[in-house]
Amino acid sequence: MKKKLYRDGPYSDFFSQAVQVGSVLTLAGQLGTDSNGNTPEDMKGQVVICYENIQRILAEFDASMDNVIDEIWFVTDMDECMQNVSDIFEARESIYGRKPEVSQTLVGTSALVNPINKVEIKCIAHLEL
Repeated sequence: MKKKLYRDGPYSDFFSQAVQVGSVLTLAGQLGTDSNGNTPEDMKGQVVICYENIQRILAEFDASMDNVIDEIWFVTDMDECMQNVSDIFEARESIYGRKPEVSQTLVGTSALVNPINKVEIKCIAHLEL
């Protein structure tokens, strides 16, 4: 099986940020921390940065948000997520440029890699070959 890998970040020796096999591209979960190490306190701000990180990785494969077909969100505070779901999904729609045409799973979890992180988004994309 032929794989195309994209490795970046402090853990690049341990895992890839993305793996392409044929027309399928899987992305590792992306956190709401920017390239300067800044993490907003609010979930919406973190979601926006998650998607900025996703867009950066997709670009490495000449892809965009249009290629995303599936998302899994891991959130540490389901109450905060649901109380702000309208604002969060409005930001998400703005990032996609329309209502996203993806399947989505929302998973509550007790913690992410850093206690400041409230959300991690993992995606699968389909690439045109």
